[in-house]
Amino acid sequence: MHKISHNIAKAARQHCWRQHRQLSTWSPLGTAFNAPPTKRINFTRNEVGLFLMPELRNADGFHLLRENVENSTQELIAEAVSSERKRKMVDIFDELSDSLCKVADLAEFVRIAHPQNKYMQAAEQACISICGVVESLNTHKPLYQALSKVVCDGDLMPTTEVDRHVAKLFLFDFEQCGIHLPEKERLRVVRLNDYILQLGQKFMNGAAQPTVLPRSCVPEDIRDYFPTSGENIIITGLCTNAANVQMREAAYRLYLQPSDSQEELLKDLLICRYELARSCGFETYAHRALNGSTMEKPELVREFIDELSEQLRPRADADFAVMTQMKRKESGQNTALVEIWDTPYFTSQLKRQSLEEQANEFLPYFSLGGCMEGLDNLLHSLYGVRLQNTEMEPGESWHSDIYKLAVMHESEGLLGYIYCDFFERAGKPNQDCHFTIQGGKRLPDGSYQLPIVVVMLGLAQPRWTGPTLLSPARLDNLFHEMGHAMHSMLARTEYQHVTGTRCATDFAEVPSVLMEYFASDPRVLRTFARHFQTHKPISEDMLQRLCASKHLFAASETQLQVFYSALDQVYHGEAAKQGKSTTETLRDVQNCYYGLPYVDNTAWQLRFSHLVGYGAKYYAYLISKTIASWIWQTYFEANPFNRQAGEKYRAEILAHGGAVPSRKLVANFLQRDLTPRILADSLIHEIDMDESKIRELIVSRN
Repeated sequence: MHKISHNIAKAARQHCWRQHRQLSTWSPLGTAFNAPPTKRINFTRNEVGLFLMPELRNADGFHLLRENVENSTQELIAEAVSSERKRKMVDIFDELSDSLCKVADLAEFVRIAHPQNKYMQAAEQACISICGVVESLNTHKPLYQALSKVVCDGDLMPTTEVDRHVAKLFLFDFEQCGIHLPEKERLRVVRLNDYILQLGQKFMNGAAQPTVLPRSCVPEDIRDYFPTSGENIIITGLCTNAANVQMREAAYRLYLQPSDSQEELLKDLLICRYELARSCGFETYAHRALNGSTMEKPELVREFIDELSEQLRPRADADFAVMTQMKRKESGQNTALVEIWDTPYFTSQLKRQSLEEQANEFLPYFSLGGCMEGLDNLLHSLYGVRLQNTEMEPGESWHSDIYKLAVMHESEGLLGYIYCDFFERAGKPNQDCHFTIQGGKRLPDGSYQLPIVVVMLGLAQPRWTGPTLLSPARLDNLFHEMGHAMHSMLARTEYQHVTGTRCATDFAEVPSVLMEYFASDPRVLRTFARHFQTHKPISEDMLQRLCASKHLFAASETQLQVFYSALDQVYHGEAAKQGKSTTETLRDVQNCYYGLPYVDNTAWQLRFSHLVGYGAKYYAYLISKTIASWIWQTYFEANPFNRQAGEKYRAEILAHGGAVPSRKLVANFLQRDLTPRILADSLIHEIDMDESKIRELIVSRN
């Protein structure tokens, strides 16, 4: 009976999907992404291997890849140090980098994404092995001396400006490990690097731990807000959207309590980074981290932060005044003031009250297939590019729910491949990100090594009742990550070391953040926002409310990012050696850069894990947002489908990756110097325009 019922249900599902396809007006791409992924049956049993790599028909192939790269590394070293060298030094180094990255990047992705333990373990061993190879290269004095001589004195062969720039990047990477220093100092740099890695891992682990307190230490009137374990209260997060103000405050004060162990780890990390920078010839760690960046030096970052902070202050104060009025109205207390734990809650409340936003009301209009169709049409309008869903060979993917997109240009042909790992599954990291599997580069025969990337999201699986539906935030994330992917696809660099997203950290987010502007523009959304069942377009009222909701309290939110960026810069500047506690520094910086006061006996910075991965570079998102805003206002705000602007943007920005210094790229593209004042003015202009639109919309609805 169970088997019969199962077959009936299966037949009903198939009929439902056949009927849906008959009624559907989606393109083939939209239809593919709106249908449940199907497991491919392998009749031939001849598997091609992961990413079409024959070595990876099984997990043991990683051992062969490791052996091959170790052998090729020795051959390339011998060529680089040979007195009879026939190629440019930068060509040899890029081939060396390419061979290592092809294995290391692939292994890193498989290590965290493959569902089978044997592949994960083999990939992890490959990562460890490649790290060993890189460490040996970092101590290879003859190799370093050969590169250094070329950078200082010029190559034996003719070189271009790009050649010389990339060679300098390789040299800078080499010198991060202190190979240019006397042996005693070099060993100290190696020890500092190792210790910094260990401190960072311990700090991140501590930052993610819940606060555990005895029940007796928690006031009786708030104990019931949190889960318990025996006689302990467990606080796992900030409860920022809780309607109960006492719960929000209690979670903030308890979760962010100071921790002596975390304070010690953070202070040690900052001191070691400072000592490392000094050993390598930099004034502070911030100077080291910003070398070769868009902003170039911390003094310019500080000037930008200060300029933006000054202009934001009255605008953020106006936001906080609105929140205070909302809090007084809700609480019935005329003296209530908005506090730091209130801001996310009242942002959500304003969306519901002023814009009448209902939970999940937008979902039906943003099916995954519809969003991919909209993205495809946008890319075709801007660049003449189409995304073609491509059938995979047996064994090519790591799971049955992966899509493969061929990126096809109308005249240039195939530009590369994007593998879409979009759906959540057990053991898969809960993060939205972009992985480079193979970087693009010009090959000796004149052909081009095509880029291969993976875009990973954490979407719900589609079901037989309907496709995966995206919230506005998920839609932004999809466009953001596909922005990274298209940076890789549209780049056409000579060297893989600088292809696509392999550029300065404070520039790498510009193409992805710019894509969020397209995802927030009503003219773009109108092209694909249709109800997944009726195909009725989203109403103009809903569209305007959706776009406005993304910019509520933009000034205070930007001020918060300015505060975070300023704190990161101060921590990695001279303050590292001054002996103050990190909490004292936090209080001083918050009072200077944020409109809401520091809360006594809290240590928010001890939960700020970005200090590890983005040390002295947290400002990068803020500057990327600013540059993306400027590009949007200059080239796309008048017409988001402007082919001429798209082609210019590709030719002058995307095509170069990191082969040209990003500051020079942006200044040439925008035809203006990137002064802190001009950058700040650009972002403030956007905030003011968005605020004006929101006011008009709210007034029109009252």
